[in-house]
Amino acid sequence: MAATTPYVAVVGAGDADAEEEAVALDVGRALARGGAVLVCGGLGGVMAAACRGASEAGGVTVGLLPGPDRTAANPWVSVAIATGMGELRNGLVVRAADGVIAVGGGFGTLSEIALALKLGRPVVGVGTWDIAAPVARVHDGSAAAARILELVTPPSQT
Repeated sequence: MAATTPYVAVVGAGDADAEEEAVALDVGRALARGGAVLVCGGLGGVMAAACRGASEAGGVTVGLLPGPDRTAANPWVSVAIATGMGELRNGLVVRAADGVIAVGGGFGTLSEIALALKLGRPVVGVGTWDIAAPVARVHDGSAAAARILELVTPPSQT
C-alpha cells in the first residue's frame, strides 16, 4: 500500500437492518473500486456488509475488534486486530482513517462521528444521526464512497 492510499472508516450498527446492510455493501464495493482501504470495527451488521462488498470487489479490509479474539472478526476482514478495548476501540477506528462514512447507527456510531469531527476528519452520512455539524449528507452507498474519496484523496501533483 502506498502512503497516499486513502483509509476510510465505515461505521454503523452491528445489528443493522436489511436496508442499512445493502447501503454498506454498496459503500464497501465502491471504496474498494476507488482504491481505498476499508477500516471498521470488524464485527457484524454494517461492518460485515461493508467488508463483504469491499472483499468481493478485491479490496483490503481492516477490522479493529473490541475483544481479545481475532477469530471474532467477520469473514470478510482481511486484517483482524484484537484490541481488547471494548467500545474504546471506536477511537482507534476513527484515528486509523482519513475519513468516515456512517451508515445508520446508534450511540457507538454517534461517538465515532463526534471523534472524527473533533479530529477534523471528513464525515459522510447515509441515514445516520442528524447533528448540527459539517457532515456531508448523501442518499446511497456509491455516493457516500465517491464523496469521501473526493474529500480524502489529495489532488494529483503534476
